Amino acid sequence: MMRKFSLQTKVFLTFVVLLLFVLVCFIVFVNIIAIKPLKDRTINETMMTADKVGDQIDIYIDGQNQLSQRILSSKDIFTLLDKDVSTNSYARLNQVRELKDIMFQAIGPSMNIEDMVIYDKQGDLIVSYLGDGNSSRATSLHDLLAHSVIGKKWSGSGFILIRQADTISFIRAINNQNGKVFGYLNIQMKQAYIQNLTEGIAAGRVYILDEQGGAISSSLPESDQAVLNESLSGNGVYVDKFQNYVAYSKSGSTGWTTYVVTPKQSVLGSVKSVQYISILLITVLMLFSFVYIFVSTRNLLLPIRKLRSQIWRINYSNMNLKVDNRPQNNELILLNEAFQDLMERLQESIGREKIALHEEVKARNSALQAQIAPHFIHNVLYLISIAAQEGKTEAVSDMCKHLSDSLRYIVSSPYAHVTLADELEQTRHYLSLVQHKYEEDLEWVIEADELSRQIQLPRLVIQPFVENCIEHAFANTDPPWRIKITVKQFNGLWAVEIKDNGGGFPPEKINEILNNIHESASGANEIHNHRSSIGNMGIVNSVNRLKLMYQNRLFFNIFNHSDEGEGTGATVQIIGSLTQDFY
Repeated sequence: MMRKFSLQTKVFLTFVVLLLFVLVCFIVFVNIIAIKPLKDRTINETMMTADKVGDQIDIYIDGQNQLSQRILSSKDIFTLLDKDVSTNSYARLNQVRELKDIMFQAIGPSMNIEDMVIYDKQGDLIVSYLGDGNSSRATSLHDLLAHSVIGKKWSGSGFILIRQADTISFIRAINNQNGKVFGYLNIQMKQAYIQNLTEGIAAGRVYILDEQGGAISSSLPESDQAVLNESLSGNGVYVDKFQNYVAYSKSGSTGWTTYVVTPKQSVLGSVKSVQYISILLITVLMLFSFVYIFVSTRNLLLPIRKLRSQIWRINYSNMNLKVDNRPQNNELILLNEAFQDLMERLQESIGREKIALHEEVKARNSALQAQIAPHFIHNVLYLISIAAQEGKTEAVSDMCKHLSDSLRYIVSSPYAHVTLADELEQTRHYLSLVQHKYEEDLEWVIEADELSRQIQLPRLVIQPFVENCIEHAFANTDPPWRIKITVKQFNGLWAVEIKDNGGGFPPEKINEILNNIHESASGANEIHNHRSSIGNMGIVNSVNRLKLMYQNRLFFNIFNHSDEGEGTGATVQIIGSLTQDFY
């Protein structure tokens, strides 16, 4: 006799079958679709880690190669090393001093090495940049090369890398274009720097071996020494006898090989955890979903009604209640309509707030501009009075015309934006006025194209930087004084550079200006308790006004370029976005 099941039992059995089917599909999906790509990605990330560490080491070694090239590029070093100073102690001391000067100029103010040593062509130590050649530094190049297989085979061409104890040496011959050897250069690299590259790698243990299999970065345990294949070339991944995944990357320039040893559980452990947790989670969710849907549908309409009632009570101005005269036949449609009405009221409120904020920013911009205009007018009137006293009638007439154009520019809608071309034209007026005072001692160039007509700026933000050059940068510098303004465009950005050949900024002055800009909350607040000189208020004022307009889409920098091959002086950079979503 066939047994009849109740509807609840049938629904339950149907749900169980459906649940089993979903679980089987999920397991197949996890094993075929999810696990294999996740495993491959983990292996690729391990290999990329080895490549990244190897590339960073190559960059560091290449830096030492470039440093040695800078030493060899000095013609004085060949003259110094070719002198015979063995019998003259004063000449010897002078040779050491000049060699150290050459090394200092090549290294620069920042040094990422332990030491630098120069030997003569017989291999005997001449000078050490930091030390005196004693203690851990070899006094003879032959003694250093004798401890390395590579050193014994070195022919003297190119460079070699030798490790002795905890010191890694970069050695190359000091020779001219004709191949004549004058001596040898030994750059002792920082072991701690290479060690740091292998630390903090979550994928596994990282080792760096030289061509003889010696550890470069840290000591190599015997367990890992047995599984590292030293005859590999290029890069790749293999599985050792302990089922560890070993990623390797061999450098073609140094001959060193970077290994990343990752335990198997680190590669597959997370995959299996995802599999087990997902199966458990989907089972629990399926069981609870049936009960939840059955119970929750009965009370679904009650919270919707309460939510709709609360939405109707929201009002921006007075929170007054609204009368709901809409039909009650569909709760979801009514809820959607109430929410749309709320959004319209919120958008109206946001629009009012935006207009108020815009007016506030314009008022602040006008106030900041008003601080600069009196300073400018005072300086120009002083120049005109000097020209009048000297009887330069034509100069006074020309200066008055430039001043008239400048005043018309300043007082015309001070809160309105202007183009960069207008700002540059105002700067030309100012430089033309100052030219009458300094005559041929002052040279200035403004390079700008049609791009300057598309860039929007507040008024009087370029002139204060030029005025700072004239008032302060040239105070202790002999003429001719040069000012160059350049407008550039790249990657959706515009840039204005203002360069001079003056004495530059003192480091503490640059820090003071940048700190003042930072303390002003990116232009949102005015700076108080500062002097009104152009070097303090003028630069900070101009940057604040630019940041009021561009917010976080503007970058400002100021630096001296005496170490960049451009002579003395300073450079001011203003970089902004070409988009015009201001305030």
